[in-house]
Amino acid sequence: MTQKESIVIIGGGPAGLTAAWEFVKDGGADHYDVTVLEATKEFGGISRTVKHNGNRMDIGGHRFFSKDDRIMDWWKNILPLQGAPSYDDKKLGRHHDLEPGGPDPELTDKVMLKRHRVSRIFWNHHFLDYPISLTPGLLKALGFKLTMEVGFSYLNSMFRKLPEDNLENFYINRFGRKLYSMFFEGYTTKVWGRPPKEISSDWGAQRVKGLDVVAVLKNAVLKMMPKKRDSSQVETSLIEEFWYPKLGPGQLWETVESQCVENGAKVITDARVSEIRQQNGKIASVVYVNSEGKSTELKADQFISSMPVKDLINALAEGPADGVAAKKAAEAAEASATDAKETQGKAVPADMIHVANGLPYRDFVTIGLLVKHLRIQNTTDIPTLGDPQIVPDCWIYVQDPGYKVGRVQIFNNWSPYLVKDVDDTVWVGLEYFCQENDDFWNMSDEEATKFAIKELTRMRLINGPTDVLDSHRERVKKAYPAYFDTYEHMPELVEYLDSFGNLYCVGRNGQHRYNNQDHSMASAIEAVGNIQTGKTSKRNVWSVNTEKSYHEKK
Repeated sequence: MTQKESIVIIGGGPAGLTAAWEFVKDGGADHYDVTVLEATKEFGGISRTVKHNGNRMDIGGHRFFSKDDRIMDWWKNILPLQGAPSYDDKKLGRHHDLEPGGPDPELTDKVMLKRHRVSRIFWNHHFLDYPISLTPGLLKALGFKLTMEVGFSYLNSMFRKLPEDNLENFYINRFGRKLYSMFFEGYTTKVWGRPPKEISSDWGAQRVKGLDVVAVLKNAVLKMMPKKRDSSQVETSLIEEFWYPKLGPGQLWETVESQCVENGAKVITDARVSEIRQQNGKIASVVYVNSEGKSTELKADQFISSMPVKDLINALAEGPADGVAAKKAAEAAEASATDAKETQGKAVPADMIHVANGLPYRDFVTIGLLVKHLRIQNTTDIPTLGDPQIVPDCWIYVQDPGYKVGRVQIFNNWSPYLVKDVDDTVWVGLEYFCQENDDFWNMSDEEATKFAIKELTRMRLINGPTDVLDSHRERVKKAYPAYFDTYEHMPELVEYLDSFGNLYCVGRNGQHRYNNQDHSMASAIEAVGNIQTGKTSKRNVWSVNTEKSYHEKK
């Protein structure tokens, strides 16, 4: 009998669990001995679902949509698409194309819902379309003078292009300086803690939807024409549909984990990788530590890592992720270049440690508030639950610089099954971007909740503290890899990591790339394919989501 190839996968998020399932599905466990190491007791990374007093929180909001049909099919095979209306669609008479023979979400939990996406911008106490588009609402909010300034500024940007060596110029080239200063400069600074001129334009190329202002103008003119329009065509053009697990994104990853175990994979939780050992230019083993401080070494033939690159390099340097031991290792390497040469393949080069420890991250806090009702009323023609009906938004982007909150999620609209009493309460999540151990991060739960309630009250979304029935705060470290500081040297770090033939870096933090869930999964699928076919180049693993445009529509 052929000996199994042993695989260690670091991380139980979308990338790690995708890799595990790709190995063990369809009898793959006969050929691969797969072990997943997850540092926490939960699965899904930031795609997990937090449960609190019968209500569920989605960390960051996760739409299940991809240009990659492999990923769409993958999701559908884990949780089949609904074949009958969900609670809110049934009650409101809303329509979705249902899957013939698909499960009924009212009768089973193992189902993927189809949802309509509605997201708007909150600016100066006005709700505007997201992304920004020329509508009567925008004209009213801006006023004639400001609208003209925006228009002429955009026209100027069409003819005078700036060098795209930073994110500020990237935005100005596409939106004009005036619109940039109003909607992008302050919001980007709020999200990343840096002004756009200090951030690489790579972020914009990867994440920003193109805004075709000429098409917007044409559409606005057509709307003003008195001729009859086909309302169904207009509705279709304005609505984006996405899939969503009945009980939140974490439900999908919990299901994947269960299927991996049932099909022969071993999953170890509470296993924080502290050390990665190498031998003869390859990774030989990993050492993980549990919450009681017990260390265990695990050897394998192949290693897939979705842990943050900073932590990965420090683990290779046999030091903690706080950089103290890494700094000592760097100083030692610099002090004795000869010794470093003699131990090539063992000592992590000083410049690689420097780049890794300089990679920036943005940390994230979500504060969930359960409220009796929202003060703002639904003025759209989209029916929603509640009395009075709640606004239909999944997200409200707070691009007003007067507030620290970046986005407000309305969980009722993601899935009615996230909310214990979906008819009579509204479960909202306020998303804050911060740095670990800054003043906001270090607030107590009570202080942070009071702060969030105060902001929601100032925004006139609720009347005040008496509207709040329950709350929960969730903090997430290294939620968003950022594109500044030593990020420009990332290609050098990639080259170094790829020198270990049996190490594959996948996922958002594993590649230090602001990937969506589907991109993280695709990087894992590529890595597994390379291992299974013996392909040595890892260019396909790193090249997922590096195209110069990011489209959310097929």
